Amino acid sequence: MDEDGPQSLCGPCEDEDGPPSLSGLCLECVCRNLQALCSVRSDGSLQLSSCPAFPQELSDLLIHTMVQQGALDDRTLGVFRGTECLRLKRVSIRSCRLSAGAFRRALCSHRLTELDASRLRGDITVSDILQGLSSNQQCRQSLQRLTLTGLDLLSSNSDPSLSFSSLRALRSLGVAWTQLDDSGLEDICSLPMLDSLDISGTAVTDLTPLLNLKTRLRSLTAHGLHHLDMSTASLLSILSNLEQLRQLDISNDRLDMDSESPAVVLQLLEGPQILPALESLDVSGWSGVSDAVLKPFLEARRGMRFLGLLATGAGASDFLSGEGNLKVAGEFNLTQLCEALRRYREREVLLQRALLHLHNLTNQLDTGSQPDVLKLVCAGMQTHSGSVGVQLVSTACVFNLTNLELVVGMPLRLLGNVVQQLITTMKNFPNHERIQKNCLLALCSDYILQTVPFNRYEAAKQVMMCLSLYEDQTLQRMSVAVVSLLVSKLSVEEIGQLGADEFIIKQLLSIVQQRASVGAVDSTLKFALSALWNLTDETPKACRMFLQNQGLELYTELLETYFFDSSVQQKVLGLLNNVAEVEDLHEWLMEEDLLKYILALLHSPVVEVGVSYFAGGVLANLTSSRGPEWRLDAELRNTILNKLHNSVISWTPPDHEMVSYRSFQPFYPLLDCSQPSGVQLWALWGIQLVVRQSVSDYSTLLENEGGLHKLRDLISDPSIHTDVHSLALNILCLVETQQNCS
Repeated sequence: MDEDGPQSLCGPCEDEDGPPSLSGLCLECVCRNLQALCSVRSDGSLQLSSCPAFPQELSDLLIHTMVQQGALDDRTLGVFRGTECLRLKRVSIRSCRLSAGAFRRALCSHRLTELDASRLRGDITVSDILQGLSSNQQCRQSLQRLTLTGLDLLSSNSDPSLSFSSLRALRSLGVAWTQLDDSGLEDICSLPMLDSLDISGTAVTDLTPLLNLKTRLRSLTAHGLHHLDMSTASLLSILSNLEQLRQLDISNDRLDMDSESPAVVLQLLEGPQILPALESLDVSGWSGVSDAVLKPFLEARRGMRFLGLLATGAGASDFLSGEGNLKVAGEFNLTQLCEALRRYREREVLLQRALLHLHNLTNQLDTGSQPDVLKLVCAGMQTHSGSVGVQLVSTACVFNLTNLELVVGMPLRLLGNVVQQLITTMKNFPNHERIQKNCLLALCSDYILQTVPFNRYEAAKQVMMCLSLYEDQTLQRMSVAVVSLLVSKLSVEEIGQLGADEFIIKQLLSIVQQRASVGAVDSTLKFALSALWNLTDETPKACRMFLQNQGLELYTELLETYFFDSSVQQKVLGLLNNVAEVEDLHEWLMEEDLLKYILALLHSPVVEVGVSYFAGGVLANLTSSRGPEWRLDAELRNTILNKLHNSVISWTPPDHEMVSYRSFQPFYPLLDCSQPSGVQLWALWGIQLVVRQSVSDYSTLLENEGGLHKLRDLISDPSIHTDVHSLALNILCLVETQQNCS
């Protein structure tokens, strides 16, 4: 509706590179805790229990934050009733679900200057909004900008005498995609201050009433007027008489139906005397426009600052590049496409066309890192979250813009927003295989999955849903890879929630079974094994479900089948180690043949230390003096303990990172003074291994969990084995050295 395109009325302007503002964080906290901060009125709406008088800008920002967080509805809107504490001025409630009554009670008492109520959901109509706003004399005198795009004019309960005329201070009005007719336009054109008008997509047939605004109207947006019934000469005559008009949008969204430029467009471009003071013209979507026609048009209008040329065929010439003072929305270079993405965010067809050209451009050219372009793509995805066409091409653009090294160095908050939108898109289109594949391609990035802030728990659940719906091997490989990396970054509590879902355990076991049945040694198998290993970490319920779904039988086969692959064996034994940590599940593992096989892996000279370590973990937990009584041959237990002791003291730590731990809690019972030395040594060796890898992180973990106290108790016991004493003392020395240095 203005030269710079659609704008948010009261959105905070925060730098994507910088940290969130303190006010923004505080208001987000208020939104999350509204229930606790409020009491409930008799009609069910909320009111703040105690509230100081907010600065007006902060009140605007609060309602904006509530909209952004999806927290604004009839109930929560009640906090804005009255103006003693919260005084609103610039309000956007776009796309919220509100009733006419809640709107009237909460917002119409404020001295508003700007209101965007576009595409409201619920029973509210244009008539309801006008009646509410007109009921407040202050608001009638203060409201300067009103946007009502996409609303019904009337409902069965509305007052049929619809009128804008009481809002005498209005300077900008948007009624696009309403059923506004000629009488409504005549009413609007009686407003004494109006200088900006959007009547796109309305039922207007005659623009003659615009002549009442000929000395004031500076901006007219009038695309999609499919009911217009005027000759070209009449239309050009009216436009020519709008002597103050600086911005005109007569673009076209019906690209596949009637894209041939009408006579009015061509005559406007070819007539040097028509609208000589024009600064902005949008004819996007009308084919047949040429650079040759545009050159004299621009020469006759030196004040032009914007041209909309997307899907016209024009824009290839240097003077239309969009690089200088003249901004161009087009398709011939990245600058033009960025302008198109920004201008047409609300217009699905034109946005989709711009995204398609962006995808082709980023496929063909090395554009380098483009965070600003990515932000525009994400904004379009958010606006048209239900559009298959927009989501299909935009997810492909996201992949092109974040592929490989392009993502490194982009603002993390921007990337977090993009990932959350990808997750939302996967949720909205579960049965669209190409969209799912595009999203997974974008998510398959170590940098994104490990560094970017987003809801990894929600993402893991969504990707698992995709995994269950498709048998395509490419989709399966990407899904399992993403899940495996996501699960490794979850908290113990989140893993517990995810691992408690039997569907997820079954699905991953099924993939392992599929890959193993054909003898595959590939990333799909290994990522699935890693995901199961992580999901069973300190999660007894997941361990039990693993066993109840024939996981032990499958893993026993894997140990024997993949004897040649240490990576597979390590992942298999790592999960069995998790099971062995759960005392109630020991009986499942008490199979003599299985334990003898694991024992062979413990002390085999040809087995990597990683395999031996996790084999030792299974055996140490099962031979522990705590938990269920050993029910197999006593001699086997003695053999295991002796070989466990001798093996541990012979191990050489690998140069690479072998394992990481979220907690040492499973190790502490194995350090009791009553435990056999082999059991104690295994636990100590594992702790020392990771402490050496990252002494600062794991020193803090040991201290916070009481592990250092456990180690000191161990070395002060005169009965412990000298090997145990030496290893425990070595860990304490590493920790104390770190503490002294810091």
